[in-house]
Amino acid sequence: MEIKKLKAVFDINVYLAAYLSQNPFSPTVELLKRWRNNEFVILYSDMILREIIRKFIEKGIDARYIIALISDIQLFGEYVNVTSDDIKSIILEDPDDDIFVACALKGETTHLVTYDPHFDCLKGKYPQFEVLDGLHFLYQVRGDKMPEK
Repeated sequence: MEIKKLKAVFDINVYLAAYLSQNPFSPTVELLKRWRNNEFVILYSDMILREIIRKFIEKGIDARYIIALISDIQLFGEYVNVTSDDIKSIILEDPDDDIFVACALKGETTHLVTYDPHFDCLKGKYPQFEVLDGLHFLYQVRGDKMPEK
C-alpha cells in the first residue's frame, strides 16, 4: 500500500513566522527544515510568490532572504498554474486569501497551513483538504498523534 505524500499550501504568515522566530525549534522553522528534507511537498503559484515578495518587502525583510526563500520554493516546491479564472470568492473577509484556496484546490493539496483567522470560515475542513495551523500540520508531518486544538 502506497502512502500518499502530504502536500501543503502555506499561507504567507507561516513563512513569516519561521523567519521571525527566535526559536530554532519553533514549529514553523521545523516545518521548513522538514520540507527542504523532502518530507512533504509545498505547492505554490506565481500569485503566491508575488504575495510573499510583497509582504516580506512590506515587513522590511532583507532582500537576500526573500531571494533565497523564493529560490527554495521554486526549486523544492511544486508549481501550480493558477489563473484568475481559478480564483473564486471564498474568503469574504480577505479576498487576497482566495489565491491560497485556488492553489490548494487546483494542486489537489492535502493541507492548507495558516494562522489566519479568516480561514476559520472554512470550518477547519474544506471538502478536498484540511486547514491547519503550523503546529497541527507539523504533528501530521511527524506522524505524531495530533492533540485536540
